[in-house]
Amino acid sequence: MAWLLRRGEVLASVDLLAGQGRRGLSRSGCAPVDGIAVLSRTRLVHTLTLRRPLDVAYLSEDLVVVATRRFPPRRIGLPRRAPQPVLRAEAGSFERWSLRAGDQLELKE
Repeated sequence: MAWLLRRGEVLASVDLLAGQGRRGLSRSGCAPVDGIAVLSRTRLVHTLTLRRPLDVAYLSEDLVVVATRRFPPRRIGLPRRAPQPVLRAEAGSFERWSLRAGDQLELKE
């Protein structure tokens, strides 16, 4: 578990996952901690087994938000050329945090 920060402000506690696999989201659509996880390197994001929408932020290697997207249930995102970090959270989280492209994030363990 780690803390997700932006400009020193704690946004949430997050799980750090190696990739999108069996340890990822449950059928309820929640990651293990507060519904928020950072996948260290992934090319593809999907909500095929989820019943609720999901907020996804594509990140650069230095954790700058490149783009955000809300995924409805049972959708597959376009694959990225190279694996990159991804932040995923319950739908509505990014609005509460005012998360936008260009935001510099930080992870503290």
